[in-house]
Amino acid sequence: MLDVQEEFARDYILPALQAHALYEDQYPLATALGRPLIARKLVEIARQEGATAIAHGCTGKGNDQVRLDVGVRALDPGLAVIAPARLWGMTRADEIEYARARGIGVPATVESPYSTDANLWGRSIECGVLEDPWIEPPEDIFTLTKSPAAAPDTAAYLELTFEAGVPSRSTACRCRSPS
Repeated sequence: MLDVQEEFARDYILPALQAHALYEDQYPLATALGRPLIARKLVEIARQEGATAIAHGCTGKGNDQVRLDVGVRALDPGLAVIAPARLWGMTRADEIEYARARGIGVPATVESPYSTDANLWGRSIECGVLEDPWIEPPEDIFTLTKSPAAAPDTAAYLELTFEAGVPSRSTACRCRSPS
């Protein structure tokens, strides 16, 4: 495990914040921002270890595999990229069973197949019924927040101070109820 929180905040989150980088003008690029850093660290470690390939567990369905594959190849075209789940054409159920049979702890189950990605800047959840925009998210998906139906009827506000596009450490965040 590598602790790259400072590097991620400084070199990825802060430039995205300053650029007002939003996916579809709605929410921060949290998951997407993490992939180039992961690719860079994979390449650095592969070089340190004298490896000729890196492997990842991304499926062929999502953008993560593209971000990692392209990132690794851009940084070191000589490294092979191996993606067993994609190469073997595994379904989500296949992936869960493969991990279970090998004692690899994954939070996903066939009944609750959600894929959750969280980093310093955000959290995304996908898979299962969440793939259909016409189906409301089930209650068990809300782990850090509440569904709108279970949320309080009163709003709360968080005020931050920025200096030159950077959140300021000199001013504490203030939470307040609407006036």
